[in-house]
Amino acid sequence: MADARVHIDLRDLQGDILRAYGNDYDHTSYAFVKITCPPEQARAWFSGLLDHVTTAEPWKDGKPVTTLNVAVTAAGLKALGVSDEVVASFSAEFREGMSSRAERLGDTGVSDPGAWERGLGDGSAHVLLTINAQEAEDHRRALGLMRAAMDDAGGLEIVFQQDTALLTGAREHFGYADGFAQPAVQGASDDKAPGGGVPEEDGRWRALAPGEFVLGYPDEDTRDDPKRTLPNAPADPLGKSGTYMVWRKLYQDVALWRRVMADAAELYQAGDEHKLAAKVVGRWTDGTPLVTHPDKPDPDFDATARGANDFRYSSDSDGMRCPLGSHIRRSNPRDALGFQGALTFRHRMIRRGMPYGDPLPDGKPDDRADRGLVFVSFQASISRQFEAVQMQWLNDGNIFGLGHDKDFLLGDPEGTGKMTIQGRPPFFLAPMEAVVKTRGGEYLFVPGVSALAAIADGTTG
Repeated sequence: MADARVHIDLRDLQGDILRAYGNDYDHTSYAFVKITCPPEQARAWFSGLLDHVTTAEPWKDGKPVTTLNVAVTAAGLKALGVSDEVVASFSAEFREGMSSRAERLGDTGVSDPGAWERGLGDGSAHVLLTINAQEAEDHRRALGLMRAAMDDAGGLEIVFQQDTALLTGAREHFGYADGFAQPAVQGASDDKAPGGGVPEEDGRWRALAPGEFVLGYPDEDTRDDPKRTLPNAPADPLGKSGTYMVWRKLYQDVALWRRVMADAAELYQAGDEHKLAAKVVGRWTDGTPLVTHPDKPDPDFDATARGANDFRYSSDSDGMRCPLGSHIRRSNPRDALGFQGALTFRHRMIRRGMPYGDPLPDGKPDDRADRGLVFVSFQASISRQFEAVQMQWLNDGNIFGLGHDKDFLLGDPEGTGKMTIQGRPPFFLAPMEAVVKTRGGEYLFVPGVSALAAIADGTTG
């Protein structure tokens, strides 16, 4: 039950932050728009978007056929006429942009911004339009309307567009169920607290303060402050109901992943390829956590059930069930770092995103097709949440006692290039090269509905 002390203004919040569209909509497009016209002309077009933006309000008449959500880059704020003074009130990492922070993120070598797709990370992307649709025909119609409105306005062009579609079984291209392990937000998704919130000493969980994800609300530092001193946010009115968005295109080398798993499995526990892959990920393909079912998946596991993610790592401190360096353990250590999870819960993110490209059929050779995952996350602080996870947990093994071992899936290709799988004896897995490569990305800001109106009116200060 939601805490009565917390009331989130859902009418002022864009809908894709607290509401996961993925399982409701099979088709999603991310269109990055460049503004080449004067700010007044751009704001007229921007104003026309407002009536179509999907908010977080409950759907009274069923699911809308399509949804629209809007985000902006730092360069986009300026192109829309927001003053340099107001832009300076946003976080430094947002203003600098993802590509300028590539080295600290591990976007080097094959993932270096110099090899990113055109339109991403080069300063040309100003506004991101995210369109979701239930049916392919509705998706095509919504894209057509978007382009027609841009043509009518003039001075606008799409510099990058990524179309995505839900894969069978809500899986990603390596075959794993994805997207169901989300943080519980106080006042919005308190029912997901078991496994999704903050672990407490009595064995229960509590939901995270909403200010961890939505600006203008108490966060974990201020939740018990009777004066409700709110965290830093951009200058009013832009900070109200806004959040920072991370967008990354991640290419998945499915053929290499399968080959590495198959070759390594010949030396691992009688060739159990599926178990070896589960050790890398930390879950079986259906989402069953390895820490609770180390030998085989739970036939009754339901990723959507309450408590499906209600597990901790304190009883597996040696990593014999779920390796210390498995992907889900590194990306969300829960209580694995001690102190009842106090070192981890300030780094949670709301993760969205969709797979792109056609699946590579089982047993087929590499077809060199472009396929992977569009990673999207929402957080109040890019540096404390997304960047901390990327830098300290995925690309640095020291905090887990793993030395220079990096995350096998999303860690950068520098370092040892291996993963240690605890056992008697331990097993060492090394890839030939990165199985996931960054193809581009942007740091964005998702304004609240009232903030969108202020941008359109030119009244941001």
